[in-house]
Amino acid sequence: TLRKPISQSSMADWASKNLNMHTQGIFRRRISISNMLSWNGGSIKKPMLITSNRTIKKEACEMFKLVQSYMGDRQTRMDRNHVALVTVTKCWSMQGLRDELYIQLIRQTTDNTCYRSLAWGWELMAISLAFFSPSPKFQSYLEGYIYRHLDSDENIAQRIKELVDLKNKKITKSRKKRKQNTEDEGLPISTYAKYCYRKLQKVAVTGGKKGLRKPTVEEITHARNAIVTPSLFGSSLEEIMLRQQDMYPGNKLPWVQTQLSQQVLALGGEQTEGIFRIPGDIDEVNALKLQVDQWRIPSSLSDPNIPASLLKLWYRELEEPVIPQQFYKECISNYENPDAAVAVVQLLPELNRLVLCYLIHFLQIFAQPSNVGRTKMDVNNLAMVMAPNCLRCQSDDPRVIFENTRKEMSFLRMLIVHLDTSFIKGLV
Repeated sequence: TLRKPISQSSMADWASKNLNMHTQGIFRRRISISNMLSWNGGSIKKPMLITSNRTIKKEACEMFKLVQSYMGDRQTRMDRNHVALVTVTKCWSMQGLRDELYIQLIRQTTDNTCYRSLAWGWELMAISLAFFSPSPKFQSYLEGYIYRHLDSDENIAQRIKELVDLKNKKITKSRKKRKQNTEDEGLPISTYAKYCYRKLQKVAVTGGKKGLRKPTVEEITHARNAIVTPSLFGSSLEEIMLRQQDMYPGNKLPWVQTQLSQQVLALGGEQTEGIFRIPGDIDEVNALKLQVDQWRIPSSLSDPNIPASLLKLWYRELEEPVIPQQFYKECISNYENPDAAVAVVQLLPELNRLVLCYLIHFLQIFAQPSNVGRTKMDVNNLAMVMAPNCLRCQSDDPRVIFENTRKEMSFLRMLIVHLDTSFIKGLV
């Protein structure tokens, strides 16, 4: 369900307060907000957003050239992958540049008469959202901009035609060269917008790429491919099953779930102290995530905490939790009643029921007394670390969240102790 974004007037108000107004000509006349937020073929002398940071001021102008290079509006010797890598790495390393990049992309994708350039601008926005979120202060503005492009393909085509017709009256050779690109075909802009909208909702919560290792070309390529090929992470269970249909048509469960679970056991996870509680190295987890999204499990894994951390991340990032939202109240109402808790599981949609039962069966292995002695992770600890990955409280009230957290843990504990999952053995 899409939230109603901020109004056009609120966006204009935000822009008037936060844009670093540019000037032009010998009399240094101020450029209007609409011109400040329209495609520009030249360079900029100062950042788009107000800032007192000298480094940001310098880097912002250089970044604008990179944005133009990626969109094909400025010549460069670098290939587009490398341009994207340099741009994303700058912003990933320097938080103050992130909003500046997003406002530059908003500018360069507004009143842009070249469809190919326009599509590449949206593509760079989609790639960037895979690595970092805008600041909370800027999020609503970016969300409002993206929202207005969810069903705008006809409007965009009409707008490009109008702008081209206008420029044709006083066209120059350089403009003519650019005009010839207006017919280039690509993905509809609404496809990019829909992807960016979903990605923005997620990255605003998760915070983007973590760890110490800088972004890589492989991650850039993966982020671009995810626009048309849904990732195994952050998608719905139905999308994941649909995606694996060609490779594993007979599977009843998500390949990513079973493979990561088996890896944890294969590496002796049930004998590893603090399993699921002690996080794996974040850079190693990121590297494994990249491999798994390409249907590969590397043979070089040695630490069970790596697949264990990624498995928790997969459950946590599902678009809808394993236990869908409409069953949440029933779960926390029956957190002390074993029979009622088990009965809730039987009410779940078939795919969710199988995925949850597989998880509970997996956790029941770790809950065996012989393993608890080694892992120091008894049924209470297992329920504590896994409950937030299965149930999501929608309240913003800290007291409600605190109270429900205890009930979520107790509910999952009931399932680990009382749910019969024997039928899962051998199921893939």
